[in-house]
Amino acid sequence: MKSSWKRYFFEFLSVFIGVTMAFALNKWNDDRKDNRSTEKILMEIRNGLELDLQDLKINQYGHNIGIRACDYFHQLINNQAVATDSIANQYRSLLRDYVSIQDRSGYESLKSKGLEFIHNDSLRLKIITLYDFDYEVIEKLEENYSEMQFNENYFMPINDLIADNFVFDEHGEFVNIKRPFQLSKIEKNKLSMYLWRIKSNRNFMKKTYVDTEKKVTELIELIDKEIK
Repeated sequence: MKSSWKRYFFEFLSVFIGVTMAFALNKWNDDRKDNRSTEKILMEIRNGLELDLQDLKINQYGHNIGIRACDYFHQLINNQAVATDSIANQYRSLLRDYVSIQDRSGYESLKSKGLEFIHNDSLRLKIITLYDFDYEVIEKLEENYSEMQFNENYFMPINDLIADNFVFDEHGEFVNIKRPFQLSKIEKNKLSMYLWRIKSNRNFMKKTYVDTEKKVTELIELIDKEIK
């Protein structure tokens, strides 16, 4: 009887250990698959962020060029010495608008899996904040906020003020501008205010891009640590 009880006990123990090991092995395999999937999505996000950095830098550079164009025209209307051979490029830069472009494919893959797929709470929050807040802010400012639509807002008013000073060649190309600049006091004040508003808004956008660029760089570093 005692021998039979021992036999049943060891059989039960063997079955229990076998089932437990099978569950543990399945869980280990599932965890490994999840980890691989998580790393794959994080790498997709990381690669997209690298492309986003390039676009952020390009738009930031464009706004810097626009700021310098404001300074150029401020000097011009005050009849200070400026190089007039670049007048056409300066005028284009003054009123050029930009669009916000981001690679969201990695983030969309993450959302399809479920945001909780990223187990690191801090990393997950930073990813969500970047895509659903910071990028949205830039897009709305660049493309929807009326103050930032420079060409739409200022092309005609500025053109009306300074068109008499434009010089075109025989092919209709804008090549130079008459000096000294002829403006009445009120015209000069209007143009100065337009330039001030454009410069102020471009400086605001520049700061927004600098802040977002910093967040993108920090997120790339966090993803690298998580993957390692």
